[in-house]
Amino acid sequence: MAKGTRRLLPRLRAATRLPPVTTAHLPKFPPPESIETRRAPAVPRPPFVAAEWAEAQLPPPSSLSAFAHRIGLASVLDKPELIQQACTHPSFATLYAHHHPNSSPLPTNSQLETIGNSLLGLFATEHISASFPYLPTRVLKAAVTAHVGPMTCASVAQEMGATPLLRWRRTPNTPTSPALLHPDALASIPRAITALVYQKQSLASAREFVQSFFLSRDVDLRAMIKFRDPKFALLEMVDKFDRARPKSRLLRETGRYSSTPVFVVGIFSGHDQLGEGFGSSLKMAEYRAAEDALHRVYLTRTPPQHLQVPSNTFSLNTGSVYSGAPEAAYVAPPLIVPEIQYASSGRSSG
Repeated sequence: MAKGTRRLLPRLRAATRLPPVTTAHLPKFPPPESIETRRAPAVPRPPFVAAEWAEAQLPPPSSLSAFAHRIGLASVLDKPELIQQACTHPSFATLYAHHHPNSSPLPTNSQLETIGNSLLGLFATEHISASFPYLPTRVLKAAVTAHVGPMTCASVAQEMGATPLLRWRRTPNTPTSPALLHPDALASIPRAITALVYQKQSLASAREFVQSFFLSRDVDLRAMIKFRDPKFALLEMVDKFDRARPKSRLLRETGRYSSTPVFVVGIFSGHDQLGEGFGSSLKMAEYRAAEDALHRVYLTRTPPQHLQVPSNTFSLNTGSVYSGAPEAAYVAPPLIVPEIQYASSGRSSG
C-alpha cells in the first residue's frame, strides 16, 4: 500500500498544478484525442498530454460574467467574449490553434493592451503633474511607474481576481525579446480593460476607472526624492525664487557633552523658516533640515477641489474624442518656476 501511494504522489502533485478547468461548458468530454482506439490510425498522432490540453481550454462563461460583476463593469463588459479577449494574451493563440485547428482564430488583447497602456500613462502623468506641480522630472517618472507600472498592473489584476481567467503561454528568452513571465501576462488584463472602457463608454469613464483602481493608491513620494547635497540644492532653489540666502540656526539641543546628544536645527530664509531637522551632530541636523525644506517645496500638493487635468477638455460623450461634441470646461493652472537642475538630473549649473 505504501509503494502504491509513493507512486501516485508525483501524479497528484502534477494534477494540483493544472489550471482550473470545468467540463460543464465543453461540447465533448473526455476529448476525442484522449481516447485510444484498437485500430491504429493511418497517420500516427502525438501522445495526449492532459496538462497541455487543460491549459488550452478557455474559461467558462459563468466565471467571465462573475468577473465583470465583481469589478463593477457588468454594464460595460456585457458580453463574455469581451472579457475573454481582455484575459487572453497573444502568446496563447498558438496553443489554442494547435488544439482547435477547425476553430476561427482566437481574439487576443494585443491591441487593447497597447491602447490601455497609453491611456494609463496619460492619466497617471497628468494627475501626478497637476497634483504636485513642483515635483522634479525624474521623481515624476518614478511616481508614474509606481502607479501604473507593470508590477502595479499585475497586482491590480490579482486583486480583481483575474488570475484564473488568464490564458497565456510561457515563452523563452530570445535575442530580440525577453522571456514572457506570468506577471507580464497578468499585467495585460487591466490595460486591456481600460481600453475596453474607453471604447465602449468615453474617455471620462476610462479615467474614472483608472482613478478607482490605480491613482487612488498611496505612494510614498518622499522616499523617491534623494539628494546628494541638499544644502547646495536648497541654495539653487532659493536663488531661483529670488529669496534671501538660507541660514542655519540651532533651535534646541540636549546632552551636548554626553554620549547621545540631540540637536534640532532650522533653516531660515529671512524671517521665514524653510525646514527643520534633528540629529546626533550639528552637521546631520543641518543636512536633514535642508532635506525637509526641499521636501516641503517639492511635495506641495494642489487641493483636490482645485485639481484639473488637460484631458477634461475632451468630449464626455461616447465615441471618438475628436467628434463634434462640445468640450468640457477647463482652466489651465499658472506656469511655475521649473525645478532646479541639480536635484532633478544630477547636474549643476553653479
